[in-house]
Amino acid sequence: MVLARMAEGAAAQAAAIRDAATVVLVRRGPDGPTLLMGQRGSGAAFMPDKYVFPGGAVDAGDARVALASPLAACCAARLARNCPPGIGPALAASAIRELWEETGLLLGTPGVWDAAPPGWKGFAATGHRPAAAPLSFIFRAITPPGRPRRFDARFFLADADRIIGDLDDFSRASDELGHLHWVPLGQARRLNLPFITEVVLGEVDGLLKRGGPPESVPFFDNSGDEPRFWRL
Repeated sequence: MVLARMAEGAAAQAAAIRDAATVVLVRRGPDGPTLLMGQRGSGAAFMPDKYVFPGGAVDAGDARVALASPLAACCAARLARNCPPGIGPALAASAIRELWEETGLLLGTPGVWDAAPPGWKGFAATGHRPAAAPLSFIFRAITPPGRPRRFDARFFLADADRIIGDLDDFSRASDELGHLHWVPLGQARRLNLPFITEVVLGEVDGLLKRGGPPESVPFFDNSGDEPRFWRL
């Protein structure tokens, strides 16, 4: 039993770091901003029972998707720092795909596909192509060592008014996130949240109060033995 636990610990320590993308969708109203969040299942291997923003790992097909509109130049430049060339568009595509899969909400513009890669056929069937222009890169964090799964997660902020369709219709969502609902920003910290989500909420609060794009992007780098904090 002891050896088995040691082996499990070693496997967790050596878990590969996967690129990932998350969308913080903001809905503005007379009572203040609300954010779209959902709860991960109790049996999930990563962050069970926690409330999170829609997101997930980058798929191979995401790099082959032609975006209807590109990321802003400042976002693309920040995403490219200390990363393989051209990763920005794949991350943006992943963020849009994960939003679609987990919530059924569509961030795109009308357009026809020549051929949709695996994972994109449902999106393509709506007659839209993914649009990255509404996404603003605001945060990056790498999961610390010792976790069963590790991600190099990039967080994108987007206004809900760029969504096509009914913002309260989650009928096309997968079952990956439960209890999907719009949470007032001031009440979001009352939910069962991962630590990094609490940090992102603070960043979002500041950005919405200041307005405009961030002057720099926080990066919690846990890729090595010692955690480091950068600003991109």
